[in-house]
Amino acid sequence: MSQNDITDSQATSAANRDKLIDGLKSTINEAEKWLEDSADDVSEAASAARARFDDTLRTAISDLRKLEDSILAHSRDAADSVNVYVRDNPWKAVTIGAAVGLLAGVILSRK
Repeated sequence: MSQNDITDSQATSAANRDKLIDGLKSTINEAEKWLEDSADDVSEAASAARARFDDTLRTAISDLRKLEDSILAHSRDAADSVNVYVRDNPWKAVTIGAAVGLLAGVILSRK
């Protein structure tokens, strides 16, 4: 697997994780709003449903925090891997950095 394949795979994975986290946050916000809106219903069935829903919501929030922590840990691991690569291959890293800078300069100068 080439470095470009790894980079593309990591970018795709990061984009998918971001979409998942955004979707979970949106769902949790909607659920919290639903709980606030239904607070006036005092029936026993509604109270039981709210309690179960509140437990599920708390679990979802906890799972989201664990997912975010996991993503941060993986990001740190990736940064450490890049650091090791750069230390082991300084001239390759300088060449890659120069090439990226050159491309960015060309792209920006055309606009």
